[in-house]
Amino acid sequence: MASYQLANFIQTLDSWGLTDILLPFLLIFTVVFAILQKTQILGEDKKNFNVVIALVLGALTVTPHVTGNFPMGYDPVDIINSALPGISIVIIAVIMLFILIGLWGGEAKWVGGTPSAMIALIAFALVVFIFGGAAGWWQGWDWFVNFFGEDTVSLIVIILVFGIIIWFITKAETKSPGENLFSKFGDLFRKP
Repeated sequence: MASYQLANFIQTLDSWGLTDILLPFLLIFTVVFAILQKTQILGEDKKNFNVVIALVLGALTVTPHVTGNFPMGYDPVDIINSALPGISIVIIAVIMLFILIGLWGGEAKWVGGTPSAMIALIAFALVVFIFGGAAGWWQGWDWFVNFFGEDTVSLIVIILVFGIIIWFITKAETKSPGENLFSKFGDLFRKP
């Protein structure tokens, strides 16, 4: 009974504009404000200017969505609402992967780099793929699936994944202590 009341409450909030107005506005405002505060583009101690710019950008994104002025398929609020559930799954999967890596020892090296570098690279690719799908960027690839069929495309993906795994396992180890792409990418996420 309580779950039914909670579901009704959430539906009421949604009918008032929670997912179409309030949450996208808060997300855009928070991200823009955090970036402006961190980068200090406008100078130090310019919090009031950062707040105004973040408010304006949030409002400029949400207002045309509410009034219906964005062309079909180009509405940023619709793209955000379509992509964020998939992004949440990627974030949860990455956190669970880090927990498992921590259980087995956080000093593991993958492909000559840190596990976090490889995971960050894969997560970045998944985020681009999910947002691209929500924005409709990958619709041009339907001909590939229609031509070959879903089973053949799945088989091609499986063969590619196994090929990459086998290549990582069987490649020759280099003796030089030089850096590679994954270790450089991982250095971006380390604190100085």
